[in-house]
Parts: sequence; C-alpha cells; structure tokens
Amino acid sequence: MKTGNLFRKAAAAPHILWSVMFIVFPLLFVIYFAFTDSYGNFTFDNITGLSGYTNTFILSIGFALIATVVCILIGYPLAYFISKTAPSKQKILIVLLMLPMWINLLIRTYSLMSLLDNGGLINGMLSNLGLPKLKMVGTGGAVILGMIYDFLPYMVLPIYTTMTKLDQRYIEAARDLGCNNFQVLTKVIIPLTVPGIISGITMVFVPSISTFYISQKLGGGTFDLIGDTIERQFQNELTYNTGAAISLIMMILILISLAVMNKFADNDEDGGIIV
Repeated sequence: MKTGNLFRKAAAAPHILWSVMFIVFPLLFVIYFAFTDSYGNFTFDNITGLSGYTNTFILSIGFALIATVVCILIGYPLAYFISKTAPSKQKILIVLLMLPMWINLLIRTYSLMSLLDNGGLINGMLSNLGLPKLKMVGTGGAVILGMIYDFLPYMVLPIYTTMTKLDQRYIEAARDLGCNNFQVLTKVIIPLTVPGIISGITMVFVPSISTFYISQKLGGGTFDLIGDTIERQFQNELTYNTGAAISLIMMILILISLAVMNKFADNDEDGGIIV
C-alpha cells in the first residue's frame, strides 16, 4: 500500500509541477500587477479605472453571446443529423467536421478574409454577375462569422456525444404515449441533451469573449474587444497593470459564467461537461 501511494504521488508530481508553473504562477502574476502601479505600490486605481472600458466589455459579451446562440441554432440540428446516420457514416462526418480544426487558427482566419475581402472570392463573383460589392471585412457580422466558423465544432461535439448516449427506450415510450416528432424533440430529446448544450455553450462562449486575432483581422481594426485591449496593454511596459486588471475582471466573468453553466448542468455524468 505504501509503495502504491508513493507511485501515485510520483506519477502526479509532474502534473502538479506543470499546473503550478503554468497556471497558478501566471494567475498570481496577473493578480499582483492588477493591484499594483508601475512602481510596485499597492493600489485600486487599475480596477476603478476600468469604467472607461465598459463599452468594450459590453461589445465583447454581445458578440460572444450572438456567436454562441447561432452556434446552438446550427450545431444542434447538425449534431442530431450526425447522430441519426449509420455508425460508419458518423465517423466520416465527424472527421469532416473536425478537419478545419487541424489547420492553424491564423490560416483559417486569413482564408476567411480572402473570401470576405473587397477583392475576395465572394465580391469577385458578385462583380462578375454585375452586382455591387458588399463590405464585409470591418463589420461586426464578419467578426461574429469568424467566431462561428472557428468554434462551431466545439458546440456540435458535446451535443453529438449526449445524443449518442440517449436511451432510445425513452423516445419509443414517448411515441407509444402519442407524442409526435415535435413533441418527442421538445419533451424528450432536448431536455435529455441539456448537459451537452451547456458544455457546448461553455466551449464556444469562453473563447469567443476572449478572442483577439479574429476581431483584428475580420474587424479591420474597427472593433476593440477585450482580447484586443489586453494585447495592446501588454505591448507597453507602462500599461502592464491596466492589462492585468482587465484580464482579472475577464477571468472573474468567465468563472461566473462557468459556475452558472455548471449549476444548470446539474453534474450530469452523461452530459460531457468539462469544467
């Protein structure tokens, strides 16, 4: 027994060391810089000064919420369709869904820019048809589209997982009791897949609210989101403390949202919740 305990502690040591070095220490550094000035003196000025970034927080949360809702509207039917196909086809469809994720985020964003730009493929086709060009890059719609394109698989996969674990006897019982297809969907399938939906919301909303590269390229510098602001603050040593304060507030917002989502998930083991 003692040997087993020693082995488990030795096996866990690298993971604990990794967590301390790359999770705990960075968080402590953020907290330290958030509550100190450029001379290392304790202050609340960095936190109280964030009132000037209210619009940035609101815009970031708004874009992330829209992207998350659209991902649900697209991802839920897609996950349902995949779960109803033959097992051999399911594997192919999942690979096709994940295939873009094998490509670097930067390359995917540039590829989307080449489609949406004024001289891109879409506007080129419109010009050939004699139609006016559309301004897409530099708009909020382009930024939200980039979020949806990049994070949609994170919505589909947990929902698909919950659907494949559904006990078909519930659906058969609902049909035997006279439920039509719509009632089966709304009264049986959706309630039983809520944990997967919550997990998908978590995995889409969190990266959407903190993204910066998508908004920079597809937003054309028009939109200043939280991620953009943090990046800009950390490019200058004199504004490290402000950047740390914004990062701290964003982490608190994310933790609150995760706590709320986990509460709704109700710790269902079949839901695929990851937090």
